[in-house]
Amino acid sequence: MTERPGRTSTLAWWRERSELGVSALLAGAGALVIVDALTMSADFTQRGPVGPRAVPVVVGLLLIVVAVVLAVDVLRGGRGPAEAGEDIDLSTPVEWRTVLLLIGVFVANIMLIDVVGFPISGGLLFWGAAYALGSRHYVRDPVIAIALSLLTYIAFVRLLGVMLPGGPLEGLI
Repeated sequence: MTERPGRTSTLAWWRERSELGVSALLAGAGALVIVDALTMSADFTQRGPVGPRAVPVVVGLLLIVVAVVLAVDVLRGGRGPAEAGEDIDLSTPVEWRTVLLLIGVFVANIMLIDVVGFPISGGLLFWGAAYALGSRHYVRDPVIAIALSLLTYIAFVRLLGVMLPGGPLEGLI
């Protein structure tokens, strides 16, 4: 494909305005939220002066407004700053060992939570995540993980009323 001088290809035009993809995703999410809210069943007894559909419709409309504002900004030449990568070297490869260890810890938590309960599986999750991310304090990390898991369990069950599986520790906590 030969380009004429002074004209950019369609692909280059889209690359320069890639934020339009984010705008399209926001508009799609807003439309989905609105359609889902309008098809929500609302019995007469569930309705108050506003009704259960009001908040999702407002959120969906706001998503669409943000999508339109973003699209207009991008089409008028606005661009977000390039990601500098904060404190990381973007030329280094992905550490797949860390990623796979984190995936393994999350999968183990999913499989164990109903068997051994949240306090134990949460402790394993917190300790495993710390290990996968490079912490090698073999006494301190499990103690912090257990304390964090127990505090999380107590906060959810006692303070928020969200029932988490307690496993063998359910009667003790």
